[in-house]
Amino acid sequence: MRVTVLGASGAIGRLVVQQLLDYGHEVTALVRSPAKLALIHTHLTVVTGQLSDRDAVERAVSGTDAVISALGPSMKRSTTGREVTDGTRAVVKAMETEQVTRFIGLATPSLADPQDRPHWKHKVLPVMAGLMFPNALAELKGMTAAVTDSDLDYTIARITVPTNKPATGRIRSGFLGHDRIGSAMSRADIAAFLVSQLTDARYRRAMPAISN
Repeated sequence: MRVTVLGASGAIGRLVVQQLLDYGHEVTALVRSPAKLALIHTHLTVVTGQLSDRDAVERAVSGTDAVISALGPSMKRSTTGREVTDGTRAVVKAMETEQVTRFIGLATPSLADPQDRPHWKHKVLPVMAGLMFPNALAELKGMTAAVTDSDLDYTIARITVPTNKPATGRIRSGFLGHDRIGSAMSRADIAAFLVSQLTDARYRRAMPAISN
């Protein structure tokens, strides 16, 4: 399968790229700085560019079977603007133009899925995020809406506390108030879940919460 990875040079994105290559997929990575990806492979194509670069986004998406986004907003309180939201909109537009329908990405339980039941995370996390990281929360809402308001065949995994612990292979997934989902999750397991969604149809057009 041909897979485009966004945010490929980030902590989760690099793991996604490596796992895809380990499984034998053809990977196209859109990155600002190829040096940060620090990976060379015969099945890896690197497209240099930013999300605001329409030509680079279209090159990265062209001919792909799916897009996996490990993008997330900056957690710096000084950050302003809607770079990730606008970039995600550009990706969605490019996917529609190239007739690529499968999108797999990330968000947090600060955003609810219609299949959730009332849960403390719906009340606590948005308040905390709004006070501590207001721009990041606005970006999460914007980038998620750009996908969920489209006709794309999406799965957006909601994570709470990513860690750098080794992969466990133990992944919980489901909807708040229905399923027993914790908070902490290793980035390696997050990457494994994202990659698994290429062939798993359980969460099509849904936003499952995931944890170890």
